[in-house]
Amino acid sequence: MASLYISWWNVENLFDEENSPRRSEKLARVLAGDIQGWTPELRDRKISQLASVIAKMNDGKGPDLLGVCEIENEFVMRGLIDAITVLLPNRSYDVAHADTSDQRGIDVAFIFDSTLFTAPAEEQFQHVVMRRTGTRELFQVNFHTAEGLTWAVFGNHWPSRRGGHLESEGYRAVAGETLSFFHERVLEVHGAKTPVLAMGDFNDEPFDVSLTRHALSTRQREKVMNATEAPLLWNLMWPVEGVDEHRAEAGGTGTRLPSGTLYFDGFANVFDQFLVNKNMLKAGAALRADPDSVHIVTQPPEMISTGKYPAPVLFGGMGKPVNMNGFSDHYPIGMRVHLA
Repeated sequence: MASLYISWWNVENLFDEENSPRRSEKLARVLAGDIQGWTPELRDRKISQLASVIAKMNDGKGPDLLGVCEIENEFVMRGLIDAITVLLPNRSYDVAHADTSDQRGIDVAFIFDSTLFTAPAEEQFQHVVMRRTGTRELFQVNFHTAEGLTWAVFGNHWPSRRGGHLESEGYRAVAGETLSFFHERVLEVHGAKTPVLAMGDFNDEPFDVSLTRHALSTRQREKVMNATEAPLLWNLMWPVEGVDEHRAEAGGTGTRLPSGTLYFDGFANVFDQFLVNKNMLKAGAALRADPDSVHIVTQPPEMISTGKYPAPVLFGGMGKPVNMNGFSDHYPIGMRVHLA
């Protein structure tokens, strides 16, 4: 059975150079302290490091669809595509991106193989998450497959926990409500059988109320399949919760692998997630999610810290020390979607 490889990655502060002509005066003022010393060489080195990971995904064939967040603009996205294409010359990658109103100018975007999908400009939508201070919107792209199927994909980068988990959770509740509203809206506009995928950095765990109560996601497949009122989403990341870090990788012996997509104060968190609706679960579905394929991407092994915890190796910048051999503060996640 043919399949697609889908991935998501919070690439951590992929900014354009310090004196970029592509940055507004307002954003330049906001970033002035953080962006100082961020040279074109550092930007391009970070892009090269990210591309080296992306090109190894999908058994060295690269992802068919990749969602990313914490990127500043389309220019750095095009640079990332160019760097990946050097490693994967047979790919025909394109980008779907739109500027958000985030205070720091960080956006959500998609890289996709244009031989497999189209992403019409008129079917790309920014859904505002209302709060007192500016935040990135949810980014919806209605991809069209070669067979003419509409596939609604939502890229998410929900409000951070800055100021405290409980103090900020209301913002993520609003983000969850926004996602569930537009999930339902997709089914109304494009038909009840439309497949929907939501992926992103939710800044909450699968068990937090923003995801369970507000985004209407659950760990129970049968609840998703049998929902009679509002449509539910199946959160595919539950099996990752609580996985032992000291386990053997396939073909290895005693390899220490991460149990979260990021680490904070030594605690593993699963903030990066895939959620699918029932139209990606039914037997015979044109696009069927494979829950057993969901994984945290840990190749190349240089991404994994050799310190006390198997946290990702950071590239740094934006006020942090730069490690030219680093990557991001998040691990990518990956999964397969089977084609009927």
